[in-house]
Amino acid sequence: MALFLCLVLLISALSVVFAAPEVKIGRTTIVGRDIPSLQQEFFGGLVHFLHNSPHSIADTAIPAIPFAKPPVGSLRLKPPVFKDTYDEDTLNATQFGIACLQFNTTLEESSEDCLTLNIYRPAALPPNASLPVLVWVYGGGFDRRVDKGTSAMDASAIVGRSVQRGTPIIYVSFNYRLGPLGFPQGREAEEKGALNLALKDELLALEWVNKHIDKFGGNKDKVTVGGVSSGAIMTAILFMHSSLEKISPRRTATPLTHRASFRQHSWDQFVSSVPTCANLAGTDNTFDCLLRAKATDILKGVNASRADAIEGFPWDPTLDAPGGLFPDYPSVLFKFGQFARIPFISGTNMDEGTVFVDPTQNFTTNLVRHNIFRNLSTPFLETFEKKKFDNAVDRTLQLYPDDPSLGSPFGTGDNTFGLSPGFKRVSAISGDVSYLSQRRMRQQTLADNPFSIVKSYGYLWKQGTIVTEIAPEFGVLHGSDSHYFFNDTLVDTVTPGALEVGVALMDYFISFIDSLDPNDGKGVERPQWSVYTKHDPMIMQMQALNTSLIPDTFRKEQTDFINSLPDIFHH
Repeated sequence: MALFLCLVLLISALSVVFAAPEVKIGRTTIVGRDIPSLQQEFFGGLVHFLHNSPHSIADTAIPAIPFAKPPVGSLRLKPPVFKDTYDEDTLNATQFGIACLQFNTTLEESSEDCLTLNIYRPAALPPNASLPVLVWVYGGGFDRRVDKGTSAMDASAIVGRSVQRGTPIIYVSFNYRLGPLGFPQGREAEEKGALNLALKDELLALEWVNKHIDKFGGNKDKVTVGGVSSGAIMTAILFMHSSLEKISPRRTATPLTHRASFRQHSWDQFVSSVPTCANLAGTDNTFDCLLRAKATDILKGVNASRADAIEGFPWDPTLDAPGGLFPDYPSVLFKFGQFARIPFISGTNMDEGTVFVDPTQNFTTNLVRHNIFRNLSTPFLETFEKKKFDNAVDRTLQLYPDDPSLGSPFGTGDNTFGLSPGFKRVSAISGDVSYLSQRRMRQQTLADNPFSIVKSYGYLWKQGTIVTEIAPEFGVLHGSDSHYFFNDTLVDTVTPGALEVGVALMDYFISFIDSLDPNDGKGVERPQWSVYTKHDPMIMQMQALNTSLIPDTFRKEQTDFINSLPDIFHH
């Protein structure tokens, strides 16, 4: 604080203009941006392009802080190629990097040349600062970056809080490829080694951090990987991969895993929507054409395939066989001890499922049954284990009865918010299958594993955002906790205690990033967070004026059933 006050006085008295921060990598000087008002410095992935160029943005982009070669031309649909040597003497890294190509954008808003990093750090770090590092993986359903490079990527509140509480950290975020460019599906993608390219982007970004974060004042041996939504899922999958321990040897902080599937129809739909390659849809000879296609045609395919998708998430991570990044379901990998032995924090929001359910539908029991079948069935189950699958659907309907008082948003009684009563029923099923059951399975398994007991901390986030006030039918919806962690514009500033629980969340997380324990005693006074154990499975309930440890037993009968059938519920 004294340093901050001295610097402010110096600025006021002498009108000093701070020099832009610089970091040297090889022969290249990376120039960042000073933020005097926050006592922070930023290095980002600025992309310059010519507005009048007849070419795609990828043809004229000059990215700053790339961690991989541009995945364009012959490198499109290929694993990323590491890059840490640059032709330029100086790289301008003063703004956020452009988002990766995604649906519902233009080529001025997104680009294939996007594999860049962003770094926030406290200002005036000494060369040997060796600070802990948080690497954040953004969410967006695997086919979009929800913020497109603006508010949700602003980590200044996190870094500022870390300095304020005396445990400064460095924050890193990065882009990964999205949709069919990041998660190609189908036989040809498997044969060409092109599955799960976005997961490989993440691993390569972590490799770059491991090699170079010390130059920015970070400690490569104190890297925490965290994320929200699809970003959390991606990192949770890599938790199953031993290479994560080599790149980030001590730690990770990831909520949730998710089901994966093999979607030939998604790939065929994408190819059929790329004008110059449409005639090859349905064949196993599409890649050569797609490598030659213009970015404008690829974007048309991305947009059309997303608009016409028959399921909510057509571009999920995919099982990629032995030796891959995602060789089997987590339930199987846990059984054989294939997971990183590093502590983690894992949490869910109270009403995870609401935003994934269409509120305009009239959810009769038959429609609910159809939705369960559509989202859980596979050709194998439909053909060989139909009776087992039908019985599972029947039992699911019994465990989630047609009673609005038991549905999500939870704790809202018989209120249906003017929607079909079945909306709350389907929302409860969706949230428990995709999120709660999987968080619980992960923690229960690793707290009682014959190979290695892994220390973990679980939480249930129960504080709504501004969205909750505007649209109460969504409750404490998916991603609510991340808005409080970033202290962004969706934080509830009206409800008594809401801001305080947000600060407590930040302190818990920053404490873990700094010490692998959320209970360092620094920052705001907050309850002691117990390690999750087999005999005492407690999690932290976080809500305004109501933060406390609770038993991890709510809806236990439902999630026990879901977790008993990993072949059906895909984890």
